[in-house]
Amino acid sequence: MKSYKAAAIVVLAPLCLSAEVRKPCEALKAEITKKIEVNKASSYWLEIVDKDKQKDGAIVGRCDGDTKVIVYHRGAPPEQSPSKTPAKPKAE
Repeated sequence: MKSYKAAAIVVLAPLCLSAEVRKPCEALKAEITKKIEVNKASSYWLEIVDKDKQKDGAIVGRCDGDTKVIVYHRGAPPEQSPSKTPAKPKAE
């Protein structure tokens, strides 16, 4: 009987641990944001990046099959530069 329990733990433990890795990044980011805000943290931002392109900051989650990570940064987010000016509608 003990061997069945041990075998079940060995087989099921990795499945439970990898469940977070399989989550979609936006869903995991929302969960992490909620936990951070419960602790009344301010002046932070989270960024989803490819696993191999991690920037400065602390990894607080892994998602999309362990291909991406969620990175926690302190301070205000950097200013986003406009990528392209939206096209103006043609006058009729």
